Amino acid sequence: MFPLLLALFIVVPIVELYVIVQVADGLGVLETIALLIVVSLVGAWLVRREGMGVLAKVQAQLSQGKLPTKALVDGALILFAGALMLTPGFVTDSLGVFLLVPPTRALVRSVLMRRYRGRVQVASAGSPFGFGGPVFDVRSSESSQPERVDLDRDEPTDPPPLAH
Repeated sequence: MFPLLLALFIVVPIVELYVIVQVADGLGVLETIALLIVVSLVGAWLVRREGMGVLAKVQAQLSQGKLPTKALVDGALILFAGALMLTPGFVTDSLGVFLLVPPTRALVRSVLMRRYRGRVQVASAGSPFGFGGPVFDVRSSESSQPERVDLDRDEPTDPPPLAH
């Protein structure tokens, strides 16, 4: 975990600064700033457009009673792409745009879903506060029915009454 944090907080900004300086040397300072602003605006537009499309897919699949697995992973990737687009620099913007383009996002999504398949648990809320429901372990996909694992150790207590 430490090497990842080191890369995120030290290496990435140094690489970004190097690329910005190189672009500014070739184009000029004002042109580089203008290019960074244009890329950010285009990225914000793409994040909004793609995010609204994924939101519509999630709502449609939920209304049909389906679990919108792919759409939720797409939503997480779009959210991550938006965070990359907010970070000033050409490298992070390039990665953000890469995740915003549907064909490349589908490629990343399939890799992530393959990597994390079998490590996900789906829980249903048994009470208004999310306690007491069954938890289905997706890793037990060898059988036709998912294995029910009850995680209730204590019965949930009622919340204190609200003061008026």
